[in-house]
Amino acid sequence: MTENRQVQVVQDKSHIQIEFQLMLLDHTIVDETSEGETLEFMIGDGTFLPKLEEMLIGLEQGTTAKLTLSPERAFGLSDPDNIHTMARQEFPEELVLKEGSVVGFQTPSGEEVLGTVREISEPSVLVDFNHPLADKTIIFMATIKAIFS
Repeated sequence: MTENRQVQVVQDKSHIQIEFQLMLLDHTIVDETSEGETLEFMIGDGTFLPKLEEMLIGLEQGTTAKLTLSPERAFGLSDPDNIHTMARQEFPEELVLKEGSVVGFQTPSGEEVLGTVREISEPSVLVDFNHPLADKTIIFMATIKAIFS
């Protein structure tokens, strides 16, 4: 007698567990689950970019999917208006600034935004507020480990 088992597939608002890897075209790993670890979340909760979550919809448990996203579909293109020159004195004296370091800034509304230090001179610091993955093509690979709903 054959067993009629309902195959579970990821749907919008599904609560799932995945193993994933997010990397650049040169295979530099940006983020990933540790070996033996999974990430548990609900589709649509903003854990990943909407395009990445959409890719998971319709996949069966145990399925692995790989998606390559252009910069426009991933974290966007750099906006020159998001690069600002700030006076060096606006930074705390004890803060050691290095090119490439990421610094948190408070907005007037109290939110924290991150900026990457691009250049440092005595009177000023050039800070890039674009997403660090702007202009990058990314590869997202995910394996559906469990579907709870």
